Amino acid sequence: MTAKVLAIANQKGGVGKTTTTVNLGAALSSQGIPTLIIDMDPQGNATSSFGLNKKPGEGVYEPLLNGADLSSRVLSTGRKNLWIVPSELDLAAAELELSSQQNYLTKLRTSINRLKNEYGLRFILIDCPPTLGLLSMNSLCAADHLLVTLQSEYLALEGLGQIVGVIDQLQHAGANPDLSLGGIVMTMYDNRTRLSYEVWQEVSTHYPDKVFKTAIPRTIRLSEAPSFGKTIFEYASSSLGAQAYQALTKEVIGRFLSPA
Repeated sequence: MTAKVLAIANQKGGVGKTTTTVNLGAALSSQGIPTLIIDMDPQGNATSSFGLNKKPGEGVYEPLLNGADLSSRVLSTGRKNLWIVPSELDLAAAELELSSQQNYLTKLRTSINRLKNEYGLRFILIDCPPTLGLLSMNSLCAADHLLVTLQSEYLALEGLGQIVGVIDQLQHAGANPDLSLGGIVMTMYDNRTRLSYEVWQEVSTHYPDKVFKTAIPRTIRLSEAPSFGKTIFEYASSSLGAQAYQALTKEVIGRFLSPA
């Protein structure tokens, strides 16, 4: 069965994008669902969240630029059913180098297509950089669906229309005609404030049926876990953050995964 490819993106940093990628992947794998994470962010936060280091020649750079075999870059995270293609320092230079190549928007898709039926994968999660440059565009062109992580603040709404608009651009350009908005994950949600609720309502009005019912709370535990190279389930398994990501994972499975 071919894996579903989800690009997790927002052109703004610090909105829970990597936290969602890592913990969604961990929760899926813990339920016996083979999952691969591809760290397309040169900062490599998804890679370090699993206690791994960025090493030259071990990441997505060569497959992206030169068509090297992406499967040779797949590493174990040390967790059952969960693998990662790590980031690497050279990835920061890929934006400029890609722009001079033919088919520069579909390089990652070509590499990922060879992986979709390996390892028994059901999901491939791409952690995108916090920009809308060529690394993110490659990620969106390789994806079946875009998941947007949206901070529960009004200023975040301004960027939502922009990143959703990119879907239309890629569809109309023929770069990825089948790309769809798979869902919006509200992050850093504070149920003590009226603001968080109002932003949720606003987004739900403009994008009905796209906002996941589960909002990810703003918690210290979620912020601390990556510094220990742990997922939230390993660091604080009974925390509100862990509970929220388990609930979100159930929604993701129900929305995207057809019965085996």
